[in-house]
Amino acid sequence: MLSCFSRSVTLSDQSARTSNGYGTETYYSAITNGDDYDSHASSFTPPTPMTLSNSVPVELAGAIPLIDKFQVEGFLRAMQKQINSAGKHGFVSKRSVGPQGCEEFTFEDMLCFQKEPIPTSLLKINGDFVSRAVKLFQTILKYMGIDSSEKGNQVGLEERIELVSKQYLIRAWELMYMCASCMPPSKDIGGYISEYIHDVVHNHNTDSDVQVLAMNTLNALKCSLKTGPRHTIPCHEEIEALLVGKKLTTTVFFLDETFEEISYDMATTVSNAVVELAGIIKLSAYSSLSLFKYRKLLEPENEEYIELNDNKYIGDVLAESKSAKDQCKLIFRKKFFRESDEAIADPVFVHLSYVQLQHDYFLGNYPVAKDDAAQLSALQILVEIGYVVKPETRTDWTLLLERFLPRQIAITRAKRDWELDILKRYRSIENLTKEDARQQFLRILRMLPYGCSVFYSVRKIDDPFGLLPESIILSINKRGVHFFRPVPKEYLHSAELRDIMQFGSSHTSMFFKMRFAGVLQLFQFETKQGEEICVALQTHINDVMLRRYSKAHSAANSSPINSDVSSTSNSRPPSVDVGKIREHYLLNALKESQETAKQLSEELYEKERKEIIMQKEVKTLKDMLNSERQNSEELSFKINELTTLCEEKESALQVALIDKRDMEARLSQFSKVELENNTKKELIETTNQVLQNIQDQLRTLSSELHAVQYNDGFSSDGELSSVVPLFIHTIVSAAAATVTDKGENSTPKTRRAAFNRDREAGHERLLDDYFDNNPVYDEKMFKRRFRLSKELLIKKAKYLEAYHSFFRQSIDARGRRGFTTYQKCTAALRQMGYGTTSDNWDEYLRMSKRTA
Repeated sequence: MLSCFSRSVTLSDQSARTSNGYGTETYYSAITNGDDYDSHASSFTPPTPMTLSNSVPVELAGAIPLIDKFQVEGFLRAMQKQINSAGKHGFVSKRSVGPQGCEEFTFEDMLCFQKEPIPTSLLKINGDFVSRAVKLFQTILKYMGIDSSEKGNQVGLEERIELVSKQYLIRAWELMYMCASCMPPSKDIGGYISEYIHDVVHNHNTDSDVQVLAMNTLNALKCSLKTGPRHTIPCHEEIEALLVGKKLTTTVFFLDETFEEISYDMATTVSNAVVELAGIIKLSAYSSLSLFKYRKLLEPENEEYIELNDNKYIGDVLAESKSAKDQCKLIFRKKFFRESDEAIADPVFVHLSYVQLQHDYFLGNYPVAKDDAAQLSALQILVEIGYVVKPETRTDWTLLLERFLPRQIAITRAKRDWELDILKRYRSIENLTKEDARQQFLRILRMLPYGCSVFYSVRKIDDPFGLLPESIILSINKRGVHFFRPVPKEYLHSAELRDIMQFGSSHTSMFFKMRFAGVLQLFQFETKQGEEICVALQTHINDVMLRRYSKAHSAANSSPINSDVSSTSNSRPPSVDVGKIREHYLLNALKESQETAKQLSEELYEKERKEIIMQKEVKTLKDMLNSERQNSEELSFKINELTTLCEEKESALQVALIDKRDMEARLSQFSKVELENNTKKELIETTNQVLQNIQDQLRTLSSELHAVQYNDGFSSDGELSSVVPLFIHTIVSAAAATVTDKGENSTPKTRRAAFNRDREAGHERLLDDYFDNNPVYDEKMFKRRFRLSKELLIKKAKYLEAYHSFFRQSIDARGRRGFTTYQKCTAALRQMGYGTTSDNWDEYLRMSKRTA
């Protein structure tokens, strides 16, 4: 890889010289000093820095001190062999004009660009890496769009200019930028590359696009040379974001479950992320804070926080978590609590310290007495809700008591006793503000022997006394090292800093050599956080030594004055011993002042350097702000246009809706009138037909009667008049019955039988399970089953009830109340969240398939 990296540099070097990178063409000429070999490899004398300084162009002069790292002889012989086997007579445009007319290949030729694959690596490396270098160079040619399969007798000057046109030059610098961001070269090669890139950046003839890429490459190379290579292969998103100049984002959480988003790219380290996050939350003092990788563990440890190295890449952290399929989160918290933290008044710093101590207190890492536990709970409640005259009337009073009282301590007394004690203490601190309560909470925990500690989970390897359990929790603070039993949480033993004689760590273990009962004993523990433990312990020891040194320094400054005063009061001349002592003190003071001046000068230089960096960042941010402002103005103009268009469309839609309602009303009226007319017309037609039938029958009967009268000799009109009315009444009755049957519906209307599902009981059960003040299932179960929090669901339910008629509780035709909003929302969310059928909620919510 290193040889390919150097190869890409020389490619960019030659491209910049022959194209518009520097703006001038380079004319090659044969320089024969007797230090090259001919095209037939008949003789060869290895070049030296002295001979190369006269023959190599200025752009390649930086590579002369590195000639021992290049395999010039092997490369050129292999190249000549490759050319001869392919039937070529040369591979670069440089040609010899010597008396024999044969080509000569030099160190300069080896560093020049060619489109054919290289036969071997440029640098002296192991055989396994040589084949990799050859394959990687072929990959580079493909990435640049150069087809190495094209065969030609010679790469002439015109073809070379074509190959290194701006398109290939930009691709070469993009590749250089990616490699510099994640794969830094060695220090020797890195110095040569940095010098070359610096020349390209500050050359006025360099193309503007190339200059931007070169500047980004130089900055990335500085960071990667200091930090080291990436441990994982950058993903596609990181590479794409790097090339387009964008940054990816990830979430960093705090211990109080709040979070912030930070941006990162391929070269962003943990220290860079900490600085960015401190700027987001406006934290000025962040030297004792860092990023940790958090993951949930099984009992008894519960959870684990692994501190991330400042030089570790954020991309590596996320890639490792993704590959291991761990449910890890990035947590921003303190590495250790220092004695100097008490003097920091930054409100954000104080809040972070309070949150971390509160988190450790909830976990039971600070065993306290009952009185202290009640006082701490009262202070936390005051910080949470402020002072309330009757806090016990609040709906969340019970939740506050359970939240701010650790479970291990709560079981030591009755619940009512705790409530009365905490309520009494809460009323006694009514004059405190939230900030005062927070400071008093921190003060109480600092007074504990193991207060303001950082906790680590370890396993015992060697215990000289056999008193420690297998699993131990170590806590380290300014007083020393403390040992706890994990389950149940119990304080075991402490060792002061002055009793710890020696300590050290490896990747999997650590040890303490400390005085125990007046005898030095060796304790060994298994842990992967040994380095963090040793750093925390050494930091506290340094603080103690610095405090003692300050006291001795102040005492030394006051001693000569006291001796002068005493000698003057006694009216005795100073003795020789007093003069020597004073001289000794003055010398010490002079040394200390010199060291202080040196330290201050270093701090001043560091501040000036940071100021320059900040100025550059401010300039960049101003440019970004201007561009963002311009984009926001364009977006606001587009939004206004869209808003106007939406209003016009909405007004047109309202008009259309009004017209639609009118048309529907008219259509309904017309339909009713038309239906009545059709019904009457059908009845009239039916009646007319029946009457016509009756008339026909009457005529038939009349003719029959006349025939009967004629045959039988009826002569009396009375008999005829008595028979005809009776017959006509019978026919008319039948016709009336027929008309009545025709006018009525033969099939009677029926309704669906009512089925009482007791929907009110379903509503009451739902409230008792999830929405009551003391529900059966807590907030965590609610969030897991509904896929959102209770507060959000209630808010959405109110919105649906206000704007959608389906989700309102209505009254049906029988006068019974319908399903409530919560029943309908619950059925909808459960079906969408679990993909179940609507019949599944009949037993629980008492809701039929048609409604659900």
